[in-house]
Amino acid sequence: MTKIPFSEDELTVVGEHINTTMSFGGPVLKYKTPITPRENVNACLRRDGSAMWIPSFTDFLSVESRVNKDHIARAEVMDLGPLYPDEEKGGPDLFGVEWVYVPVVGGSMVRPGAPMLEDVNDWPEVIHFPDVEAMDWDACAKLNAPLNQTERAYHITFQNGLFERLISFMDFENAALAIIDDDQKDAIHALFSKLCDMYEAMISHYMEGLTIDGVMFHDDWGSQRAPFFSPATCREMIVPYLKRLADFCHSKGLWFEQHSCGKNEMLVPCMIEAGVDIWMPQDMNDVDMLREKYGDKIMFGVYPPANTPDMSDEEIDRIAKEFAEKYAPDMGKRPVILVNFMGDPRLASRVYKYSRIILSK
Repeated sequence: MTKIPFSEDELTVVGEHINTTMSFGGPVLKYKTPITPRENVNACLRRDGSAMWIPSFTDFLSVESRVNKDHIARAEVMDLGPLYPDEEKGGPDLFGVEWVYVPVVGGSMVRPGAPMLEDVNDWPEVIHFPDVEAMDWDACAKLNAPLNQTERAYHITFQNGLFERLISFMDFENAALAIIDDDQKDAIHALFSKLCDMYEAMISHYMEGLTIDGVMFHDDWGSQRAPFFSPATCREMIVPYLKRLADFCHSKGLWFEQHSCGKNEMLVPCMIEAGVDIWMPQDMNDVDMLREKYGDKIMFGVYPPANTPDMSDEEIDRIAKEFAEKYAPDMGKRPVILVNFMGDPRLASRVYKYSRIILSK
């Protein structure tokens, strides 16, 4: 395989990447890279030695379309439509569960005290699934058509995964008990299978209008100290359905990312068994340990050392060089993603530079 030597000319800014109306971190600069960020992310996932740099969080473009009412309810609509004012955030999700927007945290929570479901065995009579075919997919495709020109790794996001959906129906305590209750397990299996039907139908409709590379599935599994459930429970109750969704995505040529907050180190084998391609864990997890054990099977996001705008160029440069020297040499087998969306924007371009130098040799 021919290596392309790094040139300082690659750091020339040639414009801005197209972005959604609501996005984290502001404009994303486009550089004169030898391949696109999208091509580089896919090279990382192939693990064939063709990745040219350590991708950063900003090499990805996520769409959370307003066609899915979950995103309006959760106050996180990311598409090309107008921003929602605070008074229009929250409200009913796809299943009619009421969410309340909390401005101080910039997000929503289920209206407390009135769970839709108390016993999962009652779900066939209580839970009313949305009519996926009646959703305005043509409007979604038309609104977001310009995003199909993106050069970034482009994916759609689902806010409410399997366990999060169960929590939204039951509140947390009831959901945590139900998932280990032998009298409710069969009903949960049936509910999760029906949810997979819905997600697969929605992914197919998205693909009709959007040239996506992957799917991100939000399902928080842990607290700051530990997972909400054991690996055995995860394997029994969640893995079969997560695997079904990942397999479906893979059959369509899409990668599958699990977004899961919490200290979920012990559940990484479950993610791998389910076919998850990417996990960007929070930094309370020992990512270096996870990468050493599992990085050849799942791509992890890695947080850099603290970096802030008050740091000098020399300090940012040192952090970037050390980060690249630590992770770039093994990118062909254990690729990583620089997760720096809350840090100084100078860092990503410098990690790009030093990782390009290492990977071009």
